[in-house]
Formats: sequence, C-alpha cells, structure tokens
Amino acid sequence: MSDVVEKTLTALPSLLSFDSQPGSAKLSSTSKLGNLIRGITELTSKHEEEKLIQRELTAIKEQVSSPNTSMRQMKELMVRAIYCEMLGYEASFSYIHAIKLAQQGTVLEKRVGYLAVSLFLNESHELLLLLVNTVLKDLQSTNLIEVCMALTVVSQMFPKDMIPAILPLVEEKLNHPKEIIRRKAVLALYKFYQIAPNQVQHIHNKFRKALCDKDPGVMTASLHIYLQMIQENPEGYKDLTGSFITILKQVVGGKLPMDFNYHSVPAPWLQIQLLRILSLLGKNDQSTSEIMYEVLDESLRRAEMNHNITYAILYECVKCIYTIHPKSELLEKAAKCIGNFVLSQKINLKYLGLKALTYVVQQDPKLALQHQMTIIECLDHPDFIIKRETLELLFRITNAQNVTVIVEKMLEFLRISKDDYTTTDLVGKVAELAEKYAPDNEWFIETMNTVFSVGGDMMQPDIPNNFLKLLSEGFDSVEEDRKLRQFAVDSYVSLLQDGPGKLPQRFLQVISWVLGEYSYLREELEPATVLRLLAKLLDSKKTTSETKSWVLTAMTKLCAGGAGVSVAQEVSETYSSSLDTVLRQRAQELQHLSQDSELRERVLPRDAGLESIEVDSSLSFLDGFVSEALAAGAAPYKPPHQRQEELAQAKALSLEPYGLSLPISISSCSIADRQSPTLLSISSGLSGDSTDLSHKGGSTTLKLDGVKRVWGRDGYLAQRESVEEAAHVEVPSPLRSPSQQGEAAGSHSQTPTPTATPEPEQEKQQLASSLFVGLSSQSSVCLMGKSDLPPQRFRRKAKSPGSSSGTSESTSNSLVSPPSAVDNLLCNSLLDSTVSSELAVSSPEPPPPQLSQGLTTANGTCDAELTDRDVKGRSSALIKDNGVVAAEDSDRPEDVCLTSHLPAELSGLSHSEISPLCSHQSLDLSACQVHTEDSLTLVVFIHNSSASDVQQVLLQLESDELEVSCVCDGPVQELRSDSVAVCQYTLTVKRPAVHVEVSGLVSYQFPVGTPQSVQFSYKLPLTSFIRPLTVSTEEYGTMWLAFAHDTKQNLALISEGQESLTATLNVLKKKLQLHVVEIIGMEGIVACRLLQNQLCLMHCRVHAGTLAVWLRSPVPDLPDCLIYHCQRALQEH
Repeated sequence: MSDVVEKTLTALPSLLSFDSQPGSAKLSSTSKLGNLIRGITELTSKHEEEKLIQRELTAIKEQVSSPNTSMRQMKELMVRAIYCEMLGYEASFSYIHAIKLAQQGTVLEKRVGYLAVSLFLNESHELLLLLVNTVLKDLQSTNLIEVCMALTVVSQMFPKDMIPAILPLVEEKLNHPKEIIRRKAVLALYKFYQIAPNQVQHIHNKFRKALCDKDPGVMTASLHIYLQMIQENPEGYKDLTGSFITILKQVVGGKLPMDFNYHSVPAPWLQIQLLRILSLLGKNDQSTSEIMYEVLDESLRRAEMNHNITYAILYECVKCIYTIHPKSELLEKAAKCIGNFVLSQKINLKYLGLKALTYVVQQDPKLALQHQMTIIECLDHPDFIIKRETLELLFRITNAQNVTVIVEKMLEFLRISKDDYTTTDLVGKVAELAEKYAPDNEWFIETMNTVFSVGGDMMQPDIPNNFLKLLSEGFDSVEEDRKLRQFAVDSYVSLLQDGPGKLPQRFLQVISWVLGEYSYLREELEPATVLRLLAKLLDSKKTTSETKSWVLTAMTKLCAGGAGVSVAQEVSETYSSSLDTVLRQRAQELQHLSQDSELRERVLPRDAGLESIEVDSSLSFLDGFVSEALAAGAAPYKPPHQRQEELAQAKALSLEPYGLSLPISISSCSIADRQSPTLLSISSGLSGDSTDLSHKGGSTTLKLDGVKRVWGRDGYLAQRESVEEAAHVEVPSPLRSPSQQGEAAGSHSQTPTPTATPEPEQEKQQLASSLFVGLSSQSSVCLMGKSDLPPQRFRRKAKSPGSSSGTSESTSNSLVSPPSAVDNLLCNSLLDSTVSSELAVSSPEPPPPQLSQGLTTANGTCDAELTDRDVKGRSSALIKDNGVVAAEDSDRPEDVCLTSHLPAELSGLSHSEISPLCSHQSLDLSACQVHTEDSLTLVVFIHNSSASDVQQVLLQLESDELEVSCVCDGPVQELRSDSVAVCQYTLTVKRPAVHVEVSGLVSYQFPVGTPQSVQFSYKLPLTSFIRPLTVSTEEYGTMWLAFAHDTKQNLALISEGQESLTATLNVLKKKLQLHVVEIIGMEGIVACRLLQNQLCLMHCRVHAGTLAVWLRSPVPDLPDCLIYHCQRALQEH
C-alpha cells in the first residue's frame, strides 16, 4: 500500500489544479486542499490539528450529503477526505460516496473514486461488494483507461468469494493487444493465486504464455506467480530453467529497453527475481545447476557498480551460488564478495555481509574462520542491528566446544536490549543451546535461571514448559537426573531466601513447581522451611493470581505434618474466602489434603511425573451422558474452529441466480431444507453452482460460483474481529551470568607473536579461539540443524516401542511445516499420476537430532534366498551429500523380487508396485503400499546385497500429514549378507493434502567403517487413503447439514446423453473408491471416508453440459483435495 500512497501524493496536485494548465504540479491558490495543507503546517500543537481536521471533516460530510454537489466537487471532496484519512482521522462517511464516484463519474472522476476506494477499504470490508458490478462493467469497457483502473483495483483488493464472477474477463485480457492491459491482468491473476489458488489452477498454461510475452513488463509480472509456484513445487517447473536463464542473460546483457534501467543497472528487480527462481530450481540438482554457472558468473562480474541496488544483486547471486550444486570457481568469487561486504565500513554493507555469511556458513563453515576477527569486532559494534545479526551468525556455528562463550555473549546482549522482539527471539535460542550442548548441570541451571530472569514474561510459553518437562522425564542416567534436580532445588531455595521481589511471574511458577516436586531430594531441607518461603510469595503484592495458584499447588505437595501443617492451615484459611474461584479451590484442596496424609499420598504421589498417564482424548467416559443429551434434543458438539467456520459461512452473501431450478417433475422428495442435497430437486437447483454461465456479447451477468451469504433478517451481518491485547511486563534484573569457561584450544586461531600484539588485541584473539573452535575440522563441525559428533548431554529417554508415533511431537528443531492443502493442489500437475519417491544421501553422520528419539523403528528380518530380479523403476541417480549425482554401478545386481518377502498376513492382499526409495553402497531400500478396507500399510524392504553383515540398522519414519505406527515387535539390530529386512507401518491421515509424504532415515554400519545414514522420502496420493462410505439417503442428508467445510467446482462429463451422470460417477467410483448413494434423474449423491473416519460427501448435478459438484466435510482441507483428484481422474479417463 505504500506505493499507492506515494502515487496519491504525486497525483494530488495535478488532480486538483482546477485553474491551472493540465499537468501543472502546483496547487491552485483557491484550492481548499491547498488551504487545508497550509493551515495544518502553520499549527503548533496536536490539539489544534485535531480541531482543524474535525471542522474540515464536518464540512466535507455536509457537502457530500448535499444533493446539489456535482461530481466535479465530489472529486475534490474525496481528495480532501483521503488527506484526512492519511493523517489518521476517520472519514468513514465518505466511503460510500467514493464508491458512487467510481460508479458514476467521468474517467477522471472515476480515477479519483477508485483511488479513494483502494485507500479507504480493505479486502474484507462489506462495502467492497458494491463495487463488484462496477468492476465487471469497466472490464468490458472499450475505454482502455477504465479497463486499467478496474484491473488495478482487482490486483490490489477484491472479495475472495467474487473471484469467479470476473475471472473469465481477466483471462480474456491476457490476449489484449495493449501490453499494459496484459500486464495488469497478470498481476490480477497473481492476486487471485495468493488468496484463492484453487480458483486459477486451470489456467497455468496461460501463465507460461505470459512468461513468453514479447513485452518485458508482462514477462516481469508473470515472474511473481512463478516464484511462488516454484517455491511450492520446484520439480514441476524444471523444464522452464532454460527459459529463465535465457531471460537473465538478456537482462544482464542490456537487451531490455532503457526504461527498465535503474541507476544504469539493467532491470535490477527482475534480476533479483530470476536469481531467486534459479536458486530454487538448482537446489540439489547438478544437471540443472551446471547450465546456470555461466549466467551467474556474468551477473557477478557485471554487478560491480558502487550502488545499493548492485549490492542487492550481489547478495542474491551469493545466495544462489551457495544454494545450487557447488562449483569451486563461483564459490571463490562469492566468498570474496562476502568478504568485501563484511570488511566494509558502511553499516548497510556490513549487515549485508553478515546476513550472507549467516546463510552460507551452513554450507561452508570455514568461511567464518576467514573473518573471525571481523566478527569479534562486530560484537562490540555500536549499531544494534549489527550486534543482533552477529549473534545470529554465532548461533549457527555453535557446538559443544564453544557453547559457553557464545551463550555468554547472547546473555550480555539480552541484558542491554530494550527490544521485545529481540528478547523473545534470543531467549529461545539460548534455551535451545543450553539444552542441546550444556557441559554440566550447574551451567545448565544457572543459564536457564538467567533466561527466565532476563526473558521475563515475554518469552514463549514453551520455554518453561520444555524445561519442566526435561526435569520431569529425565535422561539416560538416573544419577544425572537426581543431581540435576538437586542442584535446581538448591538454586531456587537460595533465590527465594535472597528475596524474589524482582523475579518474573513465569520464573516464580517454575520455582514453585520444582520445589513442590523435588525438594524432598534434599533430606536436610525441612518441608516447613520451603513452605514458609513459598508463603512469602503469596504475601507479595506483585504475585499474580495464576502464580499464587502454582504456589498453593506446590504447598499442597509439601504439607507433611508438624510445622508444615500449621503453615498450610494458615494459608488455606486466608485464601478460602478469596474472590478468585481458582485460588479458593486450591485453598480448599490444601486444607483437606494437609489433614489427610494418606489421601495426599494417593492424590499427589512422589515422582508422579515419571509415571506414564494414558489420556482418554476422546472422553469416552462421557459417552452415556452425551447419548442422553442428544436423545433429549441437545445439539452435537462442534469444536471452536468449526463453529468459527460455520459463522463465517453464514455471513457470506448468497447471490444465486434465479430460474436455475430443475423441473418439478424430477423431484421425488419434499422440500424441508434448501441446503440438503438429498432433496434432489428444487433444493439442489438452488445450490448456487452457476459456474457454467458465460458472458456473451456485452452482458454484465455475474458469475456467482462459490458466493457465500452475509445477509440475515437484520440486514448485513458484519464480521467482528477479535483483538488481543498483549500485557507489557517490566523486565526484572537478571540473575548472575553463567561462569565463563576456560579458553579452548583452536588450531586455526590467528594469534600473532605476543611481543607485537597489544593487550586488547590478545583478548580478541583469545575470544576468537573460543568462539570458532571446532570449525576447522570438517569431521567435528556442528551447525544448527545438523548432527554433531559430541553427544548431547541432555538427551531425553527413548519412548517405549508401543508408544504411538503421534505422541512424539516434542522434538527440538522441528522440521519445516508442510504446505497447506490448497498449496498442494497447485504443487502437482494435473497430469501427474505417479507416486514419486525422493532421496538424499547424507554424509557419514549419526542420525540428526531432528528425528525424534520416540519415533517408531522397524523390524522383521527375513533371511530367505533371493531369486527373481523383476522389480523395475529404480532411481537412476543418487544425490550424495556433496551434491554429486552418482549413477548406479553397472556391476551391481539387478533389483530382486521382493514380493515373496511380504509377511504372510499381507501376501494375499492387493498392493502397489514395489518402488525403490534409495540406495547407498550395498544397502537398497524399497517400499510398497498394502491396501485393506480399514487401513493402509507401508512395507519397507531393506536389502543388504553386500558380502558382509550390516550392524546397528535403525529405520525411522515421520510425517507431518500422517500418523505413522509401527506394526513390528522390535528394531532391526543386524542384517546379514544377501538378506532382506521387512518393516511394516500403518499410515493414517492427520491433515489431508493432495499428496502426503513420509520422510525417513536409515542408519547403519558395516563391521569396518564409519556409521552411514541415508535420508529418503515417499510420496503417496490422498486417493490411497479413500474408502467408500456406505450410508442411506436419510443418513446422508443428516450428515450434510452437520458438515461445515465445502467447495464447489464444475467438472467435465465423460459422455453426453441420459447416461452421462451415471458413466461419470462410475469412473469416479472405480478410480477413487467412492460410494454412489443414489442417482435420481440428473442428480446424484456420493459418499466416501478418509482413513481413519474423516468423512466427505459429494452432491452432483448435470447442468448445461457440465457436472456441477458440491463437496462437504467436517475436515477443512478435505473437499479441496478430493475435488482435485476428481478432476484428474476424469481427465485421465
């Protein structure tokens, strides 16, 4: 919106120069806007400005409401209202008049009206619906200016539900003879893709046509769409790599018109876009990267001007070079470029160098060693941003050897930081490093104490929660658990004795819980002493009600007779009459449990945190109560998000056209509810599926597919937005900082001769040797997100084999979140029908910490002889850790027949083809899916084709979209020569997506050699999890009314004639395993379920030669995913 404001300020003088020549940049001396601006500049206080603006707004309101106001005058009034709004004063009365001006005025007046609307309203504003018909009319206008204005408004803000109404007209503008119209049409489609990608998935081929447009502006506009699509699915656009490289060569070579130059740099923003696209396409792909080397070298060479825009191009070049498959010459040039940035005296360039170094240090840790002294100097730089980016760089290179020094630097920065965002971000990083690399118990507890003190109540809630969970669950050593807890108790008792007045509330809650759980470990510490210390917290005026609740719970655990009981009784009497119901309840519990020690031992046993508690998440113990309530007429429970979705849907406009009902003779049911598709006549005729209406001639008929209702009996139902207020808590003074560790040996530190080095320089050299220790050896490099050889000190206990993989969500450094289902709809080509598997072979390292220890392992070794070799489709290339694509050895045996190794209980069931996952040395992994009525089993085959045994075999699987459960008894420990291990996993869908993916890692070791690890991924279509849902028509109607999430789409029929509906539904039934509930005339209803028990209903109607489909489900993303597979199934038929 900032560019709109800038254009507004530029255009205001020319728009209002009524008594001057056209194009004049001077305001008229009699202009009321000019008088207003001059009056404001002459004021001396904010109060005077408010009075002046209120008088101005009152005058504007009177004039716009007058029937005698002309359009010319209305234009000036709108500009004055715009100026008042830009100063921060509300002029909502003028919104409707701005829309009227855009609808009724001349071209110049419409321009001001559109400009005012774009500045006044947002995409969700209710008045924006009144502009839809105007936009539709202007898009069909023969006046180019009107078309441009309409496309500009559409590309900036437009209601999501009204996109189908204007989408065909915007598509037509892609073929307009004027390049400005084509460019604005592409930008409008980009806006549609951002807010409703499923609406434009059928016009991807037109995006390619825009990329090849003869006008550079249209081609540049299309890059925005391609950048986003390639981010979501780079594999689907590899064929365009050559086109992008050709465009970049022409841009760098100055082939574009001079109008695209900026400070003599040819199209710099276009270069940046292309470099970002190439980095995505060339990542982990050697063949694609090789064709980029020449143009990247040329881009680096030509971007040598000393200007900010060339620095931006160099930065993107460096990122691209370090992202794609490496080339030594380019890496050297990129490293030199980073060095020039880091060593620059200009703050902006130094920041850019640190930013680039932070990015590339994960690929080349030694690059940090070359600039270690500069990085040390940046730690003391007066600029706040430089310091923060330097700490981010140090965070990336932290390992077990330099963690104490780096954490100390971070804590020093936190103590002087006044920025809330920086505090929240850094305390999370310090907590992560402390848990991962803590050298001893004392350092860990002291560091976390400082984190809690400095971070205060601004830190993320998961930091204290993870700390308490770590103390509760324990580690691999029982003795270490006891020592850690004892030290925590000693530390917190001393803190309370010194006075807790300045400690944050979350820290006090942590202290209360730890003392309540583990103070008994110190036998010399009397419970009464701890109770008195906790009672002091209750007396403090700064202690919140929530913290007092924690304290009372801790006291309940400690009141074990004697003096403790008297303290507990005194506290309980004080809070038994509290106005806070939670405190009153906790006081009653304290009073009763302090008097009954036997009951307290049963309710609050010691070490209760070590017990595994089975949580009945379904609340099955309430089934009887729920059944009785439902029988008595109570409404079924709906989760909060579903209620919000239904509320949003109930507030959508229903703009269904009249006259689309089917003949009454087709109806076989009475009309009870117009939304039930089981009432297969007039009710479904009003279902609002009108995407088949086309704009013919000069018609202004709206396309109204997918439009929702927002009008009720009381008029328009305005959507309310909830506002959350963040509480600002004063940051308390920190506790003591962790003790600094001794200087670590660093063979690559730059230490000059002691005689010639001044004392401050020696301190910097010592700090450098401590910070950058461990980076000089490739075998000991430990970067965030990569495994490191020194073992992690605080390593959680592994879950039991029987535990569900769904409970292993407590992994640190969680993987990147998957794209949404709507994104996945566009990530996969409609013609893509194969289940692909991707693999990446990592360097010889132990399993990375991102894979949770609690993930289920596979088992089941089969030592039968291998005979047939008929498995086809092995991957033709393996991507190793250094990025080199290695072809398979020609003398390696062909794929063996693995079907015979299927377990007996699965051998008779239908299964997919066995496809290869990955291959590393002599270990081959393959997989297949076994389908049953109620489950989907993934079978993984591990084949050892070497002449020696493989030891310590560990297979780990995880998925963000699926629940992965192992069906085996124990892990594979050893795999003998020429044998196959079979591993079974049951897969169920947690979150629907067009394609779901399982990521895995197998680690193993030969008798002679270092441990090896191989990463792979296995992609499955959602159709693998779809099963028929057999229901009656009455049951279907009941469920339809209860489901909240829906989508609508027109599909192509298989054939024409009376049987077209039946033929089309039979194809869907066969390919997608759907259940056809009933077909009546030209309408049908279909039902299916997604493993496990995620239902989806489909209502189909033949109209105007197409199949109008309406899907509903209680699961948000399921209708969009299923409609995608329906489209593909019908196209492939």
